[in-house]
Amino acid sequence: VKWIMRYLKGTSNICLVYGSNDIGCGLIGYADSDYGGDLVRRRSLTCYIFTLYGCAVSWKATLQPTVALSTTEAEYMSLTEGVKEGI
Repeated sequence: VKWIMRYLKGTSNICLVYGSNDIGCGLIGYADSDYGGDLVRRRSLTCYIFTLYGCAVSWKATLQPTVALSTTEAEYMSLTEGVKEGI
């Protein structure tokens, strides 16, 4: 408990600042993948991040459960995971 209190006291000036942006849409999502990045198991990496007015609110980077047969398929699987998180 002491460690937690010291941490909170030392980081009280660190915060996320949410404000409006010029685009008009607060929630923005990005998704990407690499094709066959894991050289041993031939799995591709899926990653996505969602920002709300410029601050990251959700993100994930993980190996895809199945082997993609093309870069298009790897990107499609990454986008699918990102859309599921966005919904």
